[in-house]
Amino acid sequence: MKTAPDSKRWTHFHSALQLAISRSAHKWTYEDFQECFTLWCKEEPHGAEGIFNTVSRHMEDQIHQSCENLFKEFNVRDSINILHAVVSEARARKQRGEIHGKDVWREDLAPRAAVRARTVRVMESEVERIRAELQALEEENAALYARCKDNDEKQRAADAKTVELLDILDDVYTKWSQVPQDEIGVWALESAENVGFAQPP
Repeated sequence: MKTAPDSKRWTHFHSALQLAISRSAHKWTYEDFQECFTLWCKEEPHGAEGIFNTVSRHMEDQIHQSCENLFKEFNVRDSINILHAVVSEARARKQRGEIHGKDVWREDLAPRAAVRARTVRVMESEVERIRAELQALEEENAALYARCKDNDEKQRAADAKTVELLDILDDVYTKWSQVPQDEIGVWALESAENVGFAQPP
């Protein structure tokens, strides 16, 4: 993902900080070091100078790393870039004469009020989007409810028809059970004989 280039404000701040770190790490000169370790510097001048340079580089690296850790922890780089964008936009709006808006800074304006005025417009569009999405969901739910209600009514009608058919079947079975089986056998035999006599030879 391509990131936006750093602002001039961050570039100048970072460059000034690097210069300050370098100066602070090397503010203690070798002459100061010699005054503290006079005898050793006279006996081992090359070794003492090497130690001094190593300590100076180590101090510079440590300060630099500590600053970078703080920048990362508190998101300083992005914050300064955002500050630069806000200031640049404010200057451009001032040049265009936009000095009476709801989110324009005034001396008696609390920072939170300015932020709210700026974010309300974004939130309003988000609210409209959510309302439209909610309306679509409500319409979909209404259609699903109507479909479920229709299916439920059809199911109730089918259940009622099934009960009606079962009642008829029970009634037929009851009546069939009341007919004497012997009479049925005789009737069936007579019917078969009559059919047999009725058929041509």
